[in-house]
Amino acid sequence: MQLEKIVGYHKALADPTRLRMLLLLSKGEMHGQALAEKLNLSQPTVTHHAYKLRTAALIKERRDKNTVYFTLNPEFIREGGEASLRFIFDKGAREMEVESKEQNLKESVIRNFFAKDGRLRQIPAQYKKKLIALQYIVEQLKPGVVYSEKEINEFIKQYHDDYATIRREFIMHQFMYRENDKYELNPREIWTHWESVK
Repeated sequence: MQLEKIVGYHKALADPTRLRMLLLLSKGEMHGQALAEKLNLSQPTVTHHAYKLRTAALIKERRDKNTVYFTLNPEFIREGGEASLRFIFDKGAREMEVESKEQNLKESVIRNFFAKDGRLRQIPAQYKKKLIALQYIVEQLKPGVVYSEKEINEFIKQYHDDYATIRREFIMHQFMYRENDKYELNPREIWTHWESVK
């Protein structure tokens, strides 16, 4: 189950009235008026809460002429609970472990390849490490600013003398785009992300 669906599941449950409705429906099918009477609520209020539960797939409904009947969707209720547990105890732990390793790698590349004055000692040969170094440099540029080629060259020279190679790498890895010798940062979403490199 996707994280979005897990969140939707818990949002639907995060209301005492809705939990009481589910408890009543656990005893069997009920129509809206009966739920309203049992919960001491107005029919529109029950309809509102039923809509939230139905949107999250926690209940099902069927219509018989002008009467709407509600029943639990037990498979989905169980699946939502189990998916939450799996996410917290299995996937969540794995994701945190991966994030921690990635953070350690990034810090290690910055520490080993950049001097104290911020200059890049050498362009890393390993692809993943090279992407980390390029991203670290490109993050110092301002989004939305259009740079001339001369300005980009001067900017890169602060970090490394081989500005032509690094400028080319910026374009190749979608960090920036070039048009008529003008350079601008691309949105982060289309950068080549080192985290996804195996």
